[in-house]
Amino acid sequence: MFDTLSDRLANTFKTLRGKGRLSEADIDGAAREIRIALLEADVALPVVRAFIANIKERARGAEVSKALNPSQQVIKIVNEELIGILGGETRRLRFAKQPPTVIMLAGLQGAGKTTLAGKLGSWLKAQGHSPLLVACDLQRPNAVNQLSVVAERAGVAVYAPQPGNGVGDPVQVAKDSVEHARAKQYDVVVVDTAGRLGIDQELMQQAADIRDAVSPDEILFVVDAMIGQDAVNTAEAFRDGVGFDGVVLSKLDGDARGGAALSIAHVTGRQIMFASNGEKLDDFDAFHPDRMASRILGMGDVLSLIEKAEQTFSQEEAAKMASKLASSKGKDFTLDDFLAQMEQVRKMGSISKLLGMLPGMGQMKDQINSIDERDVDRTAAIIKSMTPAERAEPTIINGSRRARIARGSGVEVSAVKSLVERFFEARKMMSRMAQGGGMPGMPGMPGMGGGPGRQKKQQKQAKGKRRSGNPMKRKADEQAAAERREQAAQGGAFGLPAGEADQPFELPDEFKKFMH
Repeated sequence: MFDTLSDRLANTFKTLRGKGRLSEADIDGAAREIRIALLEADVALPVVRAFIANIKERARGAEVSKALNPSQQVIKIVNEELIGILGGETRRLRFAKQPPTVIMLAGLQGAGKTTLAGKLGSWLKAQGHSPLLVACDLQRPNAVNQLSVVAERAGVAVYAPQPGNGVGDPVQVAKDSVEHARAKQYDVVVVDTAGRLGIDQELMQQAADIRDAVSPDEILFVVDAMIGQDAVNTAEAFRDGVGFDGVVLSKLDGDARGGAALSIAHVTGRQIMFASNGEKLDDFDAFHPDRMASRILGMGDVLSLIEKAEQTFSQEEAAKMASKLASSKGKDFTLDDFLAQMEQVRKMGSISKLLGMLPGMGQMKDQINSIDERDVDRTAAIIKSMTPAERAEPTIINGSRRARIARGSGVEVSAVKSLVERFFEARKMMSRMAQGGGMPGMPGMPGMGGGPGRQKKQQKQAKGKRRSGNPMKRKADEQAAAERREQAAQGGAFGLPAGEADQPFELPDEFKKFMH
């Protein structure tokens, strides 16, 4: 969503990097480019003005003029101001001292409240809570049925005593749901309310009545990140009419400019608490302003990537894989283990999304977007078409076996051959790294795995030293070489002249003083 903004900011910073000192004109030029980038990204004008004013003021101060690298200092300032616009620190959910905690979702129709209720329920369940989803959207056709389906997929309970489709009292359902949660010992109640295509008095009144009936601990305003400047107007109307404590951004995986999302926290004074960035139930997480700012500036989001890995991979499994790679040159690491690792990575989400979290990957957006996610499925199909013996020892896979595996997985024979070769190369590299050998092919550096082949090649080049074309110089070189050989033959250790080799070695006086 923020690709265009990221590209414009990256180009602006590129022009600053080559300058040892920043003049007034440089700062004004950079501020102008950043202003255009933000306006093009649909950020609200008052937010842009405040943002640019703060950057200019700080860039002209001592922190930039006295910095060793002024351009990096400007990038740091932009990053800090961007974090400020996005809400500053990460805000967590407030839980009631006496359960159940009541969370009310509000927003326009189509913002994704019902789907988000399921995602929030799934997220709360993963955090160790027992949530209950409550169907209070009794106007929209099939809204109650949709919430029931979403709750079933998330593996959480749902309270839907009314059929909906215009039948039932949403305020009474909300009130009864809290008693139901107490009786059944659910510690979080998520109330899904009705929306409208636009702001109207009936919508506001119903939302206010539900709020008064259940006294929610948190009111979350759900906003579609793709609707542009109207998101800010809607947020202000809900803040004044019903009130809300935090914002949830939905559809962050869209291709809209998304600047309105940057404006909401600044304009309403309420922080963004959660972000939904996909259609799956696990495409949802707490919103971290510092991490989002880092992604917008192309610095990646390594912390979120680590958190995803920690949620997906178990320490025990990781230790088992590491021991297999470290033992007997990695031969204990089989294609079954390779498949298990691949499926674990797949659980973390889309490969292109994971790569996008790495620093510097903003410059490789086209290559990342061209990644075919189905390649992982094809690789899994090839491995699953092998016999247990072939997976344990891929060296037995000959031509006829390759043909059978290719037929079984629906691929070309060359694809099977390529997979096996890549597996051996990957296993060899991972084994060397697991044993502390470092990356292969780096000769002459301790722990960097310099191979003997490279050393032989260097020795060969040294042997092939060309002789001088001058007969007099060539004769002098040959005499000097003969004298060296004679000394080596007559002498002792290290080719020292006879007699000297047997003497104890002493450092020169110039070096001795450095040893004390």
